[in-house]
Amino acid sequence: MASDFTWQQGQGIAENARGTEGALSVSGAMALAKQSLESLTVRIIGEVSEVSVKAGYKAAYFTVKDSAAALPCMMWNNRYRASGVQLMVGQLVEITGRFTLYAAKGRMNFDVFSIALAGEGDLRMKVANIARKLQAEGLTDPARKRPLPMFPERIGLVTSPRSAAVHDVLRTLRRRFPVATVLLAGVPVEGANAPAGIVEGLRCVVSAGAQVVLVVRGGGSFEDMMPFNDEGLARAIAACPVPVVTGIGHEVDTSIADMVSDLRASTPTAAAESVSPSRENLDAFMSARARSLVASTSLLVERATSSVQRIADRPLFSDPMLLFAADAQALDVASEKLDRALPEQLLRSGQEVRNAASRLERVGTTLPDRFRYQLGTSAARLADLSPVNTLARGYSITRDEQGGVVRSIAQAHKGERVDVMVSDGILHCNVEGVAAYDKDEEE
Repeated sequence: MASDFTWQQGQGIAENARGTEGALSVSGAMALAKQSLESLTVRIIGEVSEVSVKAGYKAAYFTVKDSAAALPCMMWNNRYRASGVQLMVGQLVEITGRFTLYAAKGRMNFDVFSIALAGEGDLRMKVANIARKLQAEGLTDPARKRPLPMFPERIGLVTSPRSAAVHDVLRTLRRRFPVATVLLAGVPVEGANAPAGIVEGLRCVVSAGAQVVLVVRGGGSFEDMMPFNDEGLARAIAACPVPVVTGIGHEVDTSIADMVSDLRASTPTAAAESVSPSRENLDAFMSARARSLVASTSLLVERATSSVQRIADRPLFSDPMLLFAADAQALDVASEKLDRALPEQLLRSGQEVRNAASRLERVGTTLPDRFRYQLGTSAARLADLSPVNTLARGYSITRDEQGGVVRSIAQAHKGERVDVMVSDGILHCNVEGVAAYDKDEEE
């Protein structure tokens, strides 16, 4: 119905545009064509062949084509920016819009309402967005890439266990560096679960002690390679504690995993070669190290020989007495001084001793007189206080059976034995009774 209505409208326009002879004017014909074209909304898939997106333009201009035709297109900037697509030559795009006709110039364009990448182009756009994000974070910066170990003893290998790539790698490592131990983690390399499997494989070989890890797979389509464009896998490779070497697809294939790895090899075989020295290179390396070792050792021996010779040439080793010459001379000088000083000192000391003896003799004759008088006085006082003299004057000392001095009648009881000391002996007595002094009589 819509097509019939449009055709009828076009007929009306055509009737109005006809002249007296029934022919259309140019403007009438263009109006009829414009009306007919702009009433149709279509969806087109084609390859981008030309792109013109410049600052200051109100729209983005590009051309899509197939093997038989080309179509110029325009898309207003607000629609273009909202689409999120960055047009590049060679992309396969799907566009929706309508035909427009610029009557003044007789030119036709396709006014694009929406645009999206088609097929592989959509995948490539997603991969490019992830790559830009990781690049902005510095994960693809060459400065952060680590050097590979020269002679790794344990090499991790993460790949499909049933692929041709695993055999290529193992064969290359066995041929070039058979002393290395290969830690194989068999994982899927295609499908939705492949990225998680590869990340787990990385973890396993690193936990097992791998010093470098190879992540490889054989060739395939762009869609087959998509697991290696996974953002999570890229971050796991960047965070791996040991260097990671990727050998994914063929030389022309480059994935995000290649971009963040420490070394991108063109093929799985090239990846294996990058971590294993060839026999020729190993021989050359060992020969160079041997020459360097010989040169270093020879230089050390020459320096040591020269040092020993300089020491051997010292006068000390030709005349050992030089070692003690200064001390021996000092000893002779000291001995000579002692020989001169000792007799003088002895004479001086003898005279001093004689003078001291004379003084001591003079002082000694006067000392007894002073002490003799003091001794006499002390002896007289001692005699006065002597118990013997007291007893001689008629006094006595009474002691009890225990030998204690009896000073009071309270210390002697009737029937007890006491000893009475007098001037010429001791009286053994028994107490028959006691009587106290009458104080009045004493007074």
